[in-house]
Amino acid sequence: MGDHITGGAAVTAARFATAVLVGAMLTSTARAEPATPEQVSAPDGSHVLTITEGRSADMSVYSALMRKPVAVKVLRAPDDSIPAPTLYLLNGADGGVDRNWADATDVAEFFADKQVNIVIPFGGGGSYFTDWRTDDPALGRQRWATFLTRELPPLIDATLNTTGANAIAGISMAGTAVFQLALTAPGVYRAIGSYSGCVRTSDVRGQAVVNAVVASQQGNPANMWGPPSDPAWAANDPYLHAEKLRGTAIYVASGSGRPGPLDTPEGVRGDLLQLTYQLLFGAPLEAIANVCTRQLRDRLRELNIPATVDLRATGTHSWGYWQQDLHNSWPIFSAALNR
Repeated sequence: MGDHITGGAAVTAARFATAVLVGAMLTSTARAEPATPEQVSAPDGSHVLTITEGRSADMSVYSALMRKPVAVKVLRAPDDSIPAPTLYLLNGADGGVDRNWADATDVAEFFADKQVNIVIPFGGGGSYFTDWRTDDPALGRQRWATFLTRELPPLIDATLNTTGANAIAGISMAGTAVFQLALTAPGVYRAIGSYSGCVRTSDVRGQAVVNAVVASQQGNPANMWGPPSDPAWAANDPYLHAEKLRGTAIYVASGSGRPGPLDTPEGVRGDLLQLTYQLLFGAPLEAIANVCTRQLRDRLRELNIPATVDLRATGTHSWGYWQQDLHNSWPIFSAALNR
């Protein structure tokens, strides 16, 4: 769903948020030593193109299946002589074009003293980070599920000094995708975090949200899972397949949509355009996410699947709250990654 809004991005975000609201209302093995980029490749042709030096590194990875390079931000663990697990953080509906984990949160400061590698892929706007059945005229070739489960993790393990243990978290659209990725490739991610996502995708409300998200990036959801009656919608609905999540550590969070402490001029540091977005669009968007989160909570309880579900009394669909969610979920991830 929506992200932080600045300047010209406001119109696009407002259009997307309106579409979501209207639609909803209508119904591997780790290496002991890191390798140099020219050494890192996979049998399928995926490979590391470049990676810069330093703890905060910019990385370019060629995806053989998508036939293009993907930008990846890497925050190396503080002691690269000791193998560390990896936490992947996925951006929202625009793929990180406007704002993202790297520049909209305190991720670098928060993990400065934590022995974990942070990996933030860019791109995939409107894709739900899944494998589309057909190339889209606007969005091109989308094979993100394969990239995030089979192409990228082995290359990260070969490039960094990792333990091979992974967790993944995402906001909004990616809050749905993390569940789909866990179902697509069991065991790749030991823990998943979903912040303000709408996990149920194949009922009327879920399809309306998915359609609005994809359309906000000019994509055609029929190229992803076919028409609304196609069985692929149900096949990709984590709510319907929640039983298969047993054994994965789960953290889910959303606000109520009621304005909270970060929905004030002080909370947005005087950014009145951002505040306007949070109150006019972020509030109702989060109210929808809250309904979805409650549905998922009840489903997991019904199946007796352990999960930490944080339903905040206030809060809109915005980065300040997602930063808090990341902080709150870290103990769950840390325990899963280091077991």
